[in-house]
Order: sequence, then structure tokens, then C-alpha cells
Amino acid sequence: MNKQFQQDYERFKNLSYEDFKALAKDESLSVYQKIGFPDEYRKGKEKDIFIDIGGKLGWQNETGKTILDIGCGCSDLVNFIIDHGKNTSAKLLLVDSAEMLQLVKNELFIEKYAGYFPNDTKDLTEQYAGKVDYIIAYSIFHYIFYNTCMFRFLDTALSLLKPGGKMLLADIPNVDKRKRFFSSDRGVQSHKEFMNDDSMPVLQYNTPEPGQIDDSIINAILQRYRNFGYETYLLSQPENLPMWNRRDDILIQRI
Repeated sequence: MNKQFQQDYERFKNLSYEDFKALAKDESLSVYQKIGFPDEYRKGKEKDIFIDIGGKLGWQNETGKTILDIGCGCSDLVNFIIDHGKNTSAKLLLVDSAEMLQLVKNELFIEKYAGYFPNDTKDLTEQYAGKVDYIIAYSIFHYIFYNTCMFRFLDTALSLLKPGGKMLLADIPNVDKRKRFFSSDRGVQSHKEFMNDDSMPVLQYNTPEPGQIDDSIINAILQRYRNFGYETYLLSQPENLPMWNRRDDILIQRI
């Protein structure tokens, strides 16, 4: 682990909405650092992330769809999504802070909504209730979990889906999944290679870990929205993604 990575890793822990606004304005940071990642986790990898998103949503051969990206950020990923929107005559709704959205290019088919979803985006939620085909919430849910009511966020987002519409709640850090991986021989070897030493992963069991998403939270989401009449699916990430061994994806579809 190099020194810059370690500094970034510590700096980007448990960020708030206000923290992201400050990162967006920091001209010394790369686009990946502005969205809360060390460069090593995202640089050169966001095309693979975009391909995975498309495969899970199944939008490859569709045109004229309405796509909502909550917490779109300003890195390569949002540009891939914009290009997809342009190529498929989509309407693209982007939600993030004003500071972050200023770093994202403008196109006629893009509508930008500045503010914290759903608190500050009443215009969006009223105008597009039941009208959205696809919702992307990539690598933001842990910040929702840390800082607000996760079910208010999800209930409001899902109210925007039209029948058959899908929401991909993706790149969710799961502390239990991380423990399972780093308890395995493969995980131990991966840790040693990453750290470039013979240290063992530090793992805690049978103790509360406040603020951490675990299997119980993942399962609660899956069960809650099935009870509400949606279909829900727990999906794995392909191994070419940067944190596949500790992240979960959830797909929720309105029937």
C-alpha cells in the first residue's frame, strides 16, 4: 500500500454530503478522489463498471428510456452513462450537489437536479413519479445508511419507477462479505499481496460494528420490498471490478 493510497483511504472514510461538496471544489483532486475513491480503485476501471451496470439493468437494446442517476458524481462513469443516453435517445436525470453537477457536461437530453435526494429534489419526485425506467444508485448507499433514513431514500426512489422499471442499488459495502473473503486462503493471500508484506487481515467477530452494513441490512432490503410487491435480487460483481470481494448489488424491479 503506497502512502498516497493510505492517506486517501483514511480521508474518504464516512464522508457526508457536505464533505462531497467540498471535495468537488478541491481542484487538487482527481475526478476519482472527488467522488471519494483513491485513484487505484477507479482509474481505468469505470468502463467495466458501466458494462456491469448495463448488463444488470438490461438496457443495451432499448431506446427512448428515462434514466435517473442518483449521486452521479463527476468521474468517467457518468460520462459513459451520458454517452449511453445520447446513443439511445434517452432522457437522463442527474442528481448530485450543485458543486458536483458543475463538473458534469451539459446536453439537451440531460436534466440536472441539485441537492440531497430526496430532501432537496421535490421537483424531481413530483414530476417523475411512476415515469422512470431505470434508476442507478452506484456506490452511494453506505453514505445514505450512515447519514439518513435508508428506507425513506429507497421508498421515494422506488416511487419513481414505472411498471417494469428497475433500480440498481449497487456497490454496497458489506462487512460480513468482507469477513468471509478475508477469512479464506484466497483472501489472506490477496491481503498480503496488496499490503506487500506478511500481515494478516484484521477481522472482528461477535461484536457490534456501528455504522457498518452487514448481511442483515442486505436481507432486510430484499425482504421489505418483496413484501411491498416488488421483485428483488441479490447480485454479485464480476471479479474485474475493484471491490468485488466486499461489495453487493441489489436489483429491485417494479412488477
